[in-house]
Amino acid sequence: MKKVSLFNINFDNYDFNDLSKFIDNSISRGDNRFIVTCNVDHIIKLRKSKSFSEVYRAADVVVADGAPIVWSSKILGKPLKSKLSGSDILPILGSSFENKKYKIFLLGAKEGVAKKASENLKKTFPNINIVGYYSPPIGFEESSYENEKIKKMLKRAKPDILFVALGAPKQELWIYNNYQDYNIPISIGVGATLDFIAGNIKRAPVFMQKIGLEWFWRLLKEPKRMWKRYLVEDSKFIYIFIKELLKKK
Repeated sequence: MKKVSLFNINFDNYDFNDLSKFIDNSISRGDNRFIVTCNVDHIIKLRKSKSFSEVYRAADVVVADGAPIVWSSKILGKPLKSKLSGSDILPILGSSFENKKYKIFLLGAKEGVAKKASENLKKTFPNINIVGYYSPPIGFEESSYENEKIKKMLKRAKPDILFVALGAPKQELWIYNNYQDYNIPISIGVGATLDFIAGNIKRAPVFMQKIGLEWFWRLLKEPKRMWKRYLVEDSKFIYIFIKELLKKK
C-alpha cells in the first residue's frame, strides 16, 4: 500500500481492517515487526530527537494516532483513511485476537496495572489468550538485569503480539533496541492503554474522541502531568501544519 508523506513522516494509509490484515500476515509468517502509532506529540518530539527519528525510519508500519493528523492530511490533499489510536487497538481488535487465539503479552505501566488490565480484558473477552504481563520498575530500560529478565519472560511466553505501555518515546525506543532479540511477530507501543483498561485513568467519552478533544479530556483529568505537553509542546503543531500548507501552495 502506498505511503502518505506528511510532516517528514511516511504514514501507512491504513484503517483497522488494513492493520488487522498486516497483523494476521505477520503472525502467520512468523515475522518480527513493530508498529508505531504517531500522534501530534510524536511529531514534535521527532524534530528534537535523532534516536526517535531512527525508530521511525526502521518501523514496519506507521499509522496516524490523532484526529488533527487526519484532518491535516485532508486539508493538505493527502487524505489518510482513519485515526488508529494505540488505545483503540485492543478494544477494537480484541474480539478478533480472541477468535484467532493470538497470544498476547502486556508490558508496562505502574506496578499492578498490567495485571489488572489483563483481568479486565478477560472480563470483556473471556477467551482472550494473555500469556503474560509485567510492570517493570521505573528506569528499568537502563538496567541490563531488568532487560534480560524481560526478554527471558518474553521468550518463555512466546507471544504473537507484545503491547508496550511506557509512554513515548520510551516505549518505541525500547522496542527498537530489543525487538530483534526477543523475536515476536508484532510489537506495538500503546501509551496509557493499560491504565485505561485497568480503570486507573478514565478515557474520554467517545464523542470527544471523535471530534478530536481527547487531549482536552486528558488535560482536565491530569492537569499537573499533561499541561506542558498539550499547552506548550503540542501547540507547536499549528506552526508545523501552517508551514506544510504554505509549501503546498
